[in-house]
Amino acid sequence: MSSHPDRECPLDGDTHPQEMIPSKKSAVLVDGVVLNGPTTDARAGEKFVEEACKLIMEEVVLKATDVNEKVCEWRPPEQLKQLLDLEMRDMGEPHHRLLELCQDVIRYSVKTNHPRFFNQLYAGLDYYSLVARFMTEALNPSVYTYEVSPVFLLVEEAVLKKMIEFIGWKEGDGIFNPGGSVSNMYAMNLARYKYCPDIKEKGLSGLPRLILFTSAECHYSMKKAASFLGIGTENVCFVETDGRGKMIPAELERQIWQASKE
Repeated sequence: MSSHPDRECPLDGDTHPQEMIPSKKSAVLVDGVVLNGPTTDARAGEKFVEEACKLIMEEVVLKATDVNEKVCEWRPPEQLKQLLDLEMRDMGEPHHRLLELCQDVIRYSVKTNHPRFFNQLYAGLDYYSLVARFMTEALNPSVYTYEVSPVFLLVEEAVLKKMIEFIGWKEGDGIFNPGGSVSNMYAMNLARYKYCPDIKEKGLSGLPRLILFTSAECHYSMKKAASFLGIGTENVCFVETDGRGKMIPAELERQIWQASKE
């Protein structure tokens, strides 16, 4: 029994359809160009997603709290390359082979959700965030405008509003960054723009020589940002810190005086 000529509908014990599967329209072609998405086999793709999600659930999520599992099936780089078969081929792989590759990726990766994995920046599995990531990946939004991403644009605004409140501001704006390095570079760019607003139109040629003063304990991205922004790594001055890692104000004043003199 089927709700569509090309799709079987499973029956329960009383021979009633368990679910009605809607038919899917064919690809729209105009002058040989597909207008409404990929022409891959949707049913096969759906089956693959189902099986892959089952694999992720069994091998990652359900084993997340099992201390008897290994944090990582460690292998040396050259051996791991052979085990994973990372060659980029012109043709695709069958689904069973892709599932085997998924299994290998899980097996040989570091299980950051393992109870015995420790890191200064990240660890553990947040089940609710994981579901949110599943949704965003499945929907594949680009948060350009409200028209193409209404929900996620409002989510972005809500998160930024809360972050602004944490700082103690009444109003403000912000953007999401991929990490600390880019965040530091954006902050440095904003500071330079506030000090030299002509940079936007005139570029580096219209600026005096700038010196960057930063803590000797700063992140390596500060020096990298000076390079990217055209300040130059030779113009970065590192200020000594005290026993608690705090910048010493007197040392900062001395370096500013020395730089001005030179």
